[in-house]
Amino acid sequence: MDLQYDVIIIGAGPAGMTAAVYASRAGLKTAMLEKAAPGGKMIKTFEIQNWPGIKEINGADLAYQMFEHSTHFGAEYLYGDVEKIIDGPIKQVVCADGQIYTAPAVIIATGTRERLLGIPNEKELTGKGVSYCAVCDGSFFRDQPVTVIGGGNSALEESLYLTQFASEVHIVIRRDVFRAEPIIQQAIEQNPKIDIIRSHVPVEILEQEGKVGGIVLKNVHDGQRMKLETKAVFPYIGADPCTEFAQDLGILDERGYILVNNNMETARAGIYGVGDVTAKTLRQVVTAANDGAIAAQQAFHQIKQ
Repeated sequence: MDLQYDVIIIGAGPAGMTAAVYASRAGLKTAMLEKAAPGGKMIKTFEIQNWPGIKEINGADLAYQMFEHSTHFGAEYLYGDVEKIIDGPIKQVVCADGQIYTAPAVIIATGTRERLLGIPNEKELTGKGVSYCAVCDGSFFRDQPVTVIGGGNSALEESLYLTQFASEVHIVIRRDVFRAEPIIQQAIEQNPKIDIIRSHVPVEILEQEGKVGGIVLKNVHDGQRMKLETKAVFPYIGADPCTEFAQDLGILDERGYILVNNNMETARAGIYGVGDVTAKTLRQVVTAANDGAIAAQQAFHQIKQ
């Protein structure tokens, strides 16, 4: 297999797949490296309502459509768990299996991973009631109480999804108010299956017969603790960038996000950052796609100069 390309895209979420469309359609030999399923967080999203031209679509369905489009013009989709990038006029992308891919342009589109609560029994009970994907696991808790931790868009959207299965959905938020969009908050407050627990944080997940049996919450104002019966815990408290392989490149901010300019260029010539992995204020499918298109266009100009 020829491992030399014009552009290598690391990650196959909406940013990476859009970059693949633009790069391959422009005639660049393009490889898209991904260590999981294509689609990124879209495949864990029940419903997307803000992709222009489609009023509502299941996230996995949109991911599949994007994937088919991303390879339509010849981009290669390859398995690759990237360990490091060696910079130079021709960059070397080194994978965990020892495979090395080379290209003058690299687009990093690795996205983010869910942030852990960091409380007792979280790791031990992951897959046994602790889940970071309501779409994946919500149906296992039919007619049972479940708990969602977080007050942003993702937490509330997934809470609404869970009401299809659960007997009751508890939403635990640290503040007194949500951070989500008003339209989502309204839907939450009107749903009779949803119980909102404000000004509390989780301190321990309780085990019962090898599975989640409850959760201990602490009031942030007076420190009082309460036990809540629940059969599942879904944390949605933010995310951290997947940039461990780029630590030595000098392109990250203090939180690990990639710093880019308006052309998606980093401080390293020929290395671009796109999508949720970059330092930005809005992380949506549509903004990720925008980033991917810009980076691919810049890579084309770089290579054809």
